[in-house]
Amino acid sequence: MTTRRFFGLLVVCLLLAQPAPSSAAELKVSRQALERTLQHQLFSGPDGRYYLKGRPDSACSVYAEEAHLRFDQDRIVVQVKTHARMGKAVGSACLGLSLAPAAEVAVEPYGEGEIIGFRNAQLVKVSDQKELNFLLAPFLRKQVPKGMQVNAADLLRHALAGSTSTTGYQVTLDRLKIHSLQIEGDALVVDMDGDLTVQ
Repeated sequence: MTTRRFFGLLVVCLLLAQPAPSSAAELKVSRQALERTLQHQLFSGPDGRYYLKGRPDSACSVYAEEAHLRFDQDRIVVQVKTHARMGKAVGSACLGLSLAPAAEVAVEPYGEGEIIGFRNAQLVKVSDQKELNFLLAPFLRKQVPKGMQVNAADLLRHALAGSTSTTGYQVTLDRLKIHSLQIEGDALVVDMDGDLTVQ
């Protein structure tokens, strides 16, 4: 099941279970679902890599891969493996340093309108090499939180697009608003409300 369909079906079930329009609903998003979202949205390049410098065919390059998430109190910690061949390209070889450190950034989840977002990125672990950190720090602080962002309403509308053929009813989302998010155990709990129309 794709991440899109996963989010969509959960939201539909929760919203349909409410007794009246605009009633609050709770959505639990697992750590694994957030991890898949990040991998799909940010690490969708060749071999699941995100190139900070160079390309797959470059002699010298820096890329990140294998993103993993863990929850730590009220923050989400993202760990990535980095691989750097830094130096001077001579033909197909890179003369210089080869590094493969793990790097970590901690982000805080928040909800705004229809968006599940992540902010206040704090570097937990980076490389000992200044040259590599010059590339890693902006990637961890900006690209990683942006790559995890989810528009819950868009995912739900996409999942509902085929509702007529699968259920016999046309189900549409009229409104979705996220009120708050918090981490509980191994899930991100989203408090929200919304309105659906069934025809």
